[in-house]
Amino acid sequence: MKKYIYSLFFLFVLTTLSAQRFVSSLPNYEAYKAFRGKPLSDKFSNIESVKVMYDLRKQKMYYFNSSLILLHYDFATNYLGYSQDLDVFNNRNYSNTEKDRDFLLGNLNHIKGTEKWIFELAASDHMPIPLVERFFNLVKNSTFIGQNLKFYLNNPEMMEWSRQDKFSIPCVKSDYIFNEIKYQEVVGGSNVGILKKYKIKELETLKPNSDEIIILDGTPDILPNVRGIIVNELQTPLSHLVLLGKNRKIPIMAYTDIEKDNNINKLLSKKVELKIEVDTFFIKETTKKIPTKSAGKKKKLVIDNSVTELVNLSEIPKKGINYIGSKAQNMAYLIAISKEIPFKVPENAHAIPFYYYTKHIQNPAISPLIAELLASSQKDSTVWVNKQLKKIRDAIKKEPVDPELISKLKMAFKDAKFKNFRFRSSTNAEDLDDFNGAGLYDSKTGILGDSIKTFEKAIKQVWASVWNEGSYNERELFGIDQQNIAMGVLVHRSFPDELANGVIITKNIFRENFPGITVNVQKGENSVVKPEKGEICEQFVAYHFNDGKDETDFDIDYTSNSNLNNNEPLLTRKEMSNLYEVSKKIETKMYRYWRKNQFHPVDIEFKIVGEKRDLYIKQVRPFND
Repeated sequence: MKKYIYSLFFLFVLTTLSAQRFVSSLPNYEAYKAFRGKPLSDKFSNIESVKVMYDLRKQKMYYFNSSLILLHYDFATNYLGYSQDLDVFNNRNYSNTEKDRDFLLGNLNHIKGTEKWIFELAASDHMPIPLVERFFNLVKNSTFIGQNLKFYLNNPEMMEWSRQDKFSIPCVKSDYIFNEIKYQEVVGGSNVGILKKYKIKELETLKPNSDEIIILDGTPDILPNVRGIIVNELQTPLSHLVLLGKNRKIPIMAYTDIEKDNNINKLLSKKVELKIEVDTFFIKETTKKIPTKSAGKKKKLVIDNSVTELVNLSEIPKKGINYIGSKAQNMAYLIAISKEIPFKVPENAHAIPFYYYTKHIQNPAISPLIAELLASSQKDSTVWVNKQLKKIRDAIKKEPVDPELISKLKMAFKDAKFKNFRFRSSTNAEDLDDFNGAGLYDSKTGILGDSIKTFEKAIKQVWASVWNEGSYNERELFGIDQQNIAMGVLVHRSFPDELANGVIITKNIFRENFPGITVNVQKGENSVVKPEKGEICEQFVAYHFNDGKDETDFDIDYTSNSNLNNNEPLLTRKEMSNLYEVSKKIETKMYRYWRKNQFHPVDIEFKIVGEKRDLYIKQVRPFND
């Protein structure tokens, strides 16, 4: 009798727990809230999600607690008695046919604070259209959402079906989501500081205190030395603001309604704690101490001025980082890798060694200005420092370049097919493991034989950018010895005919412990890392869901499409697949060259060029996350 009672009790407890974990319908928002969790991917901020599963055999719908049960597979095995392993589950239930499928799997997403509801499948789910529509309508009919429900097109296959008008359900692309996003985690984390508000224009003459968390009315070109930053415009995830923020390890967020938020405005000039998470942020007055930053040792930079010849990068220079800089050295590695892997590199790549920069700034019209800056007691004056930096830049541009260098360049390129050449910074203080220097220095174009865009002018502009406000301040912040900064110049053909350009990070930055590369790409030569206001680039994660190597196993998960390309994909499926294969091979090869940097992702810049849409890789460096 006791055993029977115990069995009944156990069954009652199990039934009660199960009832708390899943339901067959969502009659109102309160029911949705009880089961909501965060999406598995952090590709969008401010999204809440409930996982959905439809059992094809039993014809039953399940909405389950997405905070407690993270994966569809976990729900199938723990609650529905599914007995196959994960590979079988994936192969059967993400296939392009109903045959052998046990379940339909989806996510019911909601943009917080709106009436926008989005039904989404995994990007790797190749569910045929009839099943998609059937599943969509099952969700629509078993929830309170009704006509507000839309189907999200998150992969190229679905976008193409929609373009061909094959769907009879309402479909949306990423712009439908982006237009409603008010908040975005840029760099997660927390900090304590005095909350202050500045206009971008004011930063030209004012220097925020290092104990402040600041609110800005736009995106700064130069990151002030502060505890945290709130901007009022959304960011691309691989922009220079993001990369420099990650390097600084300070919390940064975008909040488009910051000006209207009276609760935050009431906190101005008070000590606050700011905490930034993927789907929300917290800011409140606090009595916590503002942590002090300990000044580390000055980071000494290596300068080898013994090399006085142009360096042809078609051969890997030995210890070239010491006399041509990381960017040029890495280009030599790329050229070597391109002989084994099918991608192109910028033609006619050479490097101007540090020697010529060092010689140039020793000019009596330049060196005293640098010495005055570095020895000055007025470094806390933004106005004085910026004026002195401008004097240095102007002096560098005014004095003539050693004519021998110009002769050597013209000789090196006399038989080149190209007349336009790009002159790019390659200092000893960028593209390093602990200091990426993203966007700090300038690149310029010089045209062979041109009287205006001369090689000499381009070189001097690049050299002068050593003393940009942003580059100088970032080095100060990281304790880099300004006495030892040196500028090499990477020179190669320029790309006036690029069809698209972009950045690849060889990891899935939106989902931890999940495969993939993250790609941001934009039309033409419009910038991905410093976009104009209102521009949205194409952004996706690419991966082989089943570790396959052929195109049919390849999956794309879009976060956004370029609004400069009518929200249509910029790259073909084959080009995306090629990007994945090439970038992962470059990552592996660079590990071997760098040695010390194994098992870290890399940051790759690429272009699509010409009628044949050739893939060019123009840069690789460590990704500091």
